[in-house]
Amino acid sequence: MIPRSEETICAPATALGGAIAVIRVSGKDSINLCERIFFPSDKTVKLSDQKGFTVIFGEIHSRESVIDEVLLTIFRSPHSYTGEDSIEISCHASPYIVRKILELLINAGAISANPGEFTQRAFFNGKMDLSQAEAVADIIASKTSTTHKIALNQMRGGFSSEISILRNDLLNFASLIELELDFGEEDVEFADRNKLKEIITRVKDLADKLANTFLLGNALKNGVPVAIIGKPNSGKSTLLNALLMEEKAIVSEIPGTTRDTIEDTLVINGVEYRFIDTAGLRETIDPIELMGIKKTYEKIMQASVILLIDEISDSAESINRRAQSIREKIKNTEKHLIILINKTDTASGNSLKNLKKNIVLNKMDKLLFISAKEKTGLDELRVLLDEIIVKDKIDSNDIIITNMRHYEALLHVSESLARVLSGLENKIPEDLIAIDIRQSIHYLGQITGEITTDEILGNIFKNFCIGK
Repeated sequence: MIPRSEETICAPATALGGAIAVIRVSGKDSINLCERIFFPSDKTVKLSDQKGFTVIFGEIHSRESVIDEVLLTIFRSPHSYTGEDSIEISCHASPYIVRKILELLINAGAISANPGEFTQRAFFNGKMDLSQAEAVADIIASKTSTTHKIALNQMRGGFSSEISILRNDLLNFASLIELELDFGEEDVEFADRNKLKEIITRVKDLADKLANTFLLGNALKNGVPVAIIGKPNSGKSTLLNALLMEEKAIVSEIPGTTRDTIEDTLVINGVEYRFIDTAGLRETIDPIELMGIKKTYEKIMQASVILLIDEISDSAESINRRAQSIREKIKNTEKHLIILINKTDTASGNSLKNLKKNIVLNKMDKLLFISAKEKTGLDELRVLLDEIIVKDKIDSNDIIITNMRHYEALLHVSESLARVLSGLENKIPEDLIAIDIRQSIHYLGQITGEITTDEILGNIFKNFCIGK
């Protein structure tokens, strides 16, 4: 039986719905299989004689019947996406045509590709490492310019090169320490302990720095969660509708109208935000409303930013009390609190000044006066969100971790190296230090795929789409 890795695979590489479809074929028999069903318009052209990056016009035939006029592009190993001989067939996007061409390819000897199998072959053939392969899926899934930029940087190897440098430095010193163990009776020292400590510290600091970007990276990848909270009738639903520019939430003067959370997304300056309108916070005995208030507190803990809405008619004392209650719930976290004083269209300039003077703000807090009904102050809110989440945190060359697998591996690296530093400080035996260095090397290798398992690969590539 032929191993699957040596089979020629095929799959549609484009989704249904457009005018043109692309069918991808990859494997050592790609060109021979396509020769059986493709007939160039120039009768003197033979596919097997063509160089890579050649595009040929012709027809796909099923026995005597013409299925479609197509463009066929040849890629020669190793200069293809998968590193194998590959062909891409551009045809009309009729579901019948796509299905028929795939049927002809399978009858000729190809097999249907599994999800992510083209990218998996690219990984096995050394065209990209595992973190770059994962970035391919992130690029496909990216919904904003920011997530696209982060994924593209990773796919180009920005993250991989950092990891490889760290791993090579550790490998060199691990080898020297293990060489010392071989000459244990002769009391020789090949690895300079001061230099080792310097390198371990540098590697650990970078691992920590990369791991610390995960909170931001995960929020950017999945949408930054922003909880809109406050007492009933403070204008939470009106604010959500104003930001989204549609009537998403029911607005009513009756307290307790919002009993469940309402969510929708908005892209601001290339970043997706998930705004969550919540039930009003107040004392109540209504069991349904109580369930909504419980959900509000859950959303507060899940959010990166909390918008606390109060009214211009509220006293500074009551606003400060509500703000402090929220601060107590989010203390020791990196969540941001923005206090929004709503309904400013109903107040005088003096009342605004007096209220502003008496509202107490913590270091991380922000204060903004708005009118959700009149849509004033919303531009300032958008700018404020951008400053809190993105400004000065994302550069075009920044490496930002968005993948939980990478984050967990970096945490393990940091823990292992912390033990190494402690061991050097306390002069523990070299064989124990070598174990912890080897562990950190192992976890760095898991990120790039230099060390991997079938289970890890299966979990990664099962989330890919067919044809990629």
